[in-house]
Amino acid sequence: MTAEISELGKTSQATLAGQHTDGGFVPDQSRAERKKSFDVADFGVPSGREEEWRFTPVDRLSPLLAEKATDDDALTVTIEGEGFETGTLAIGEAPRGTVLTPGDRASVLAHALTQDASHLLIPAEAELTQPVRLTIHGEGADKRANGHVVIEAKHHSKALVILDHTGSAQVTANVEIITEDGADLTLVSVQRWDDDALHLADHTALVGRDASYRHIAVTLGGAIVRINANVRYAGPGGEATLLGVYFSDAGQHLEHRSFVDHNAPRCTSLVTYKGALQGETARTVWVGDVLIRAEAEGIETYELNRNLVLTDGARADSVPNLEIETGEIEGAGHASSTGRFDDEQLFYLQARGIPEAEARRLVVRGFFADIINKIGVPEVVDPLMEAIEAELAATQEIVEEQA
Repeated sequence: MTAEISELGKTSQATLAGQHTDGGFVPDQSRAERKKSFDVADFGVPSGREEEWRFTPVDRLSPLLAEKATDDDALTVTIEGEGFETGTLAIGEAPRGTVLTPGDRASVLAHALTQDASHLLIPAEAELTQPVRLTIHGEGADKRANGHVVIEAKHHSKALVILDHTGSAQVTANVEIITEDGADLTLVSVQRWDDDALHLADHTALVGRDASYRHIAVTLGGAIVRINANVRYAGPGGEATLLGVYFSDAGQHLEHRSFVDHNAPRCTSLVTYKGALQGETARTVWVGDVLIRAEAEGIETYELNRNLVLTDGARADSVPNLEIETGEIEGAGHASSTGRFDDEQLFYLQARGIPEAEARRLVVRGFFADIINKIGVPEVVDPLMEAIEAELAATQEIVEEQA
């Protein structure tokens, strides 16, 4: 198999910036020092040589990176559920802009070109028994959309919010999440776009004291999809869990980036992303950044990425980064692996009378099993398993063609 595999990683002390260590090269600039601004002029059109864009096919993103207003009919948005409040927030109207400050051109365009952000508020101490579902449907690959959503979970509330993306469009979007003290919020973002959609998004969350926040990204569709999931803490005791599942087909570029900024003591974070690739030019990228600041004593963090290459011609890049400014922590680590389909496992199953197609399905199901169990949301898991089954049927056709 000629699949391309890239695994890069670094673990550093901030004092080692600009030097080679056993973990790899440590760049001169800390992750915390990247530019942030609400001014579009502060972010030029990326060339692809920038650290945050070096894996992204920016040459294919010119429609999204131009300063172009939203087409009025680009998206159809529906919201279902009960027990929450909705409204809009103008630019500069709090809490909009209090958590998310754009860190790249796509995010700043989504901010500047969205005059009225959607505001979803979960009242204090409310416990929603049904998910809140926002369905976002693109009305055409030639239509441009910019969006900004603010999700506010007030203190000691509990809710599940699902963002479901379908259809096709050229979308830059920000999702700003505020999880107040003691709140329990799960945000699921599902990308089921058509094959010609472009989607660049920034999801940034502030996790309150003793609050629990889960961000789940499920990416199956779209020509180019890039999701940045960022977390920082408003007080001690916060818990953040970032989970991701993705399946890339021929011609798709699916990119997931996470940044956990441990800026408060006694907080935890767990980052787990798993993906599979099949088909010529299928491409996935995962970049996981964790920064443990000097004041973040007693924290615990771990990030994991696993990729399974199913056919020839696919490529996966996996880059875990861990930057530590204090040794007074409970634990910190990361792991990354990218591998081809295990023919020995396939032979083992076939030797026991299982047909090849079913054996392949069993191996892939086993690969995804633990993270699907972690997701544990029936409204997400059931459609996800159906989608994976459909992808596996396509895998068998590709394998037969390459045989």
